[in-house]
Amino acid sequence: MDDIIVFSVYEVTLHLKRVVETQIEAMYVTGEISNYIHHTSGHIYFNLKDDRAVMRCTFFRGANMGLEFRPEDGMQVICFGKLTVYEKGGQYNLNVQTMLPAGKGLLQVQFEQLKKKLHDEGLFEPSHKQQLPRYPRRIGVITSPTGAALQDIRNILMRRFPVEVVVYPALVQGNEAPPQLIAGIRYFNRVFPVDVIILTRGGGSQEDLFCFNDEGLARAVFASRVPVISAVGHEIDFSIADFVADLRAPTPSAAAELVVPDKNDLLPLIASMAQRTQLLTANRIARIRNELQSATHTLAQYHPQMVLQSFQQRLDQAELTLGQTPMHFRQIKTDYIGREEKALALIRNRFHTFLFQQKMRLQYHTVRLPHGIKAILISRNNRLEQACSSLRQQSPTLVLQRGYAIISKDAKAISSVQALHPDDLVSIRMSDGKADARVQEIEVMPPSDTEPVHE
Repeated sequence: MDDIIVFSVYEVTLHLKRVVETQIEAMYVTGEISNYIHHTSGHIYFNLKDDRAVMRCTFFRGANMGLEFRPEDGMQVICFGKLTVYEKGGQYNLNVQTMLPAGKGLLQVQFEQLKKKLHDEGLFEPSHKQQLPRYPRRIGVITSPTGAALQDIRNILMRRFPVEVVVYPALVQGNEAPPQLIAGIRYFNRVFPVDVIILTRGGGSQEDLFCFNDEGLARAVFASRVPVISAVGHEIDFSIADFVADLRAPTPSAAAELVVPDKNDLLPLIASMAQRTQLLTANRIARIRNELQSATHTLAQYHPQMVLQSFQQRLDQAELTLGQTPMHFRQIKTDYIGREEKALALIRNRFHTFLFQQKMRLQYHTVRLPHGIKAILISRNNRLEQACSSLRQQSPTLVLQRGYAIISKDAKAISSVQALHPDDLVSIRMSDGKADARVQEIEVMPPSDTEPVHE
């Protein structure tokens, strides 16, 4: 027994830990989530299992903060992480660094991420939706030429409202489908214009319909100048193209019913419009007939023969009147000339009288103007001399010469003894100079005959 090497449980476990953590690189592991626990600390604990084994997993808070979906029990996921061994439990564990949904779950995450991105950019805004034409004449259909969706659309259009249908053949599933669908939209916008585009295919699995979640296709639908109807799958199926399109139809058949009206609903309207048109036409014909009759009557009045007869009658009447009154016209002329001569003589006399009066007024003012100006100048000069004399008498210099003085304190003239105080220094200005003095006593003269007040 001495030659046998015996290891403790801890030593074996520690050896396994070293081998696992140093010899095995980080790996991708797929399985189904079970016993999922999101701890209040932010760490996530769960088991990853398949039909033959179970693996414990830890998804620490620092690593799972960027998780873009919500894991739950039963979800198939793909985890990337590194194996580690815990000595106390003797169990190995996968420290998860990233997690992605597997299969349909991954597609759903991609769908939601693109949906959020385009929504934030405003591609789903109702303000960008175009109105469908009420009565389209040409419809472009982008779909598989062998699919049932195309046949359904044609049958319904033929029954409801026969119009021209132009098909752009394209793949409707797989990685090669989006470029062909985009090319179809550009074809109907640039090469062969149509009134409306139907982007469609029949039902299928999530994987089959996923090509309609392509970002490039979504942007092509948004940029289309022609209104686009998206009709992909069944009513429960939603694609990114549905959200961007101007109208979403739950099925291809529904798209055909939405794009055109039912001709049976239009027949009563057409009959009513025909009746109204007939009535308007009859009224217009009657109005034109009345206008024609009125014009015929007016034309008859202005016929050359009628006009000539009218002028002939007026000429005959003028000749008759002229022949009867030659002397009358001469008398009228003589009277008119006489009246005009009298009026002219009266105007001439009035003008001579007015001219004489103005001449006399001019002579009068010519004589008086120099004397008036001279008198005004003498009066103004006397007033000026009086003002100057008064100003000289009020001159401070003359006042000082009469024995008065100007007393100032701090370069300001003093007009009242109340502005002075004992011991104030004042300046006394007289006519021939000034002197400085100090106030010894102040005597305020009362307004009435009372004794002086001494301070």
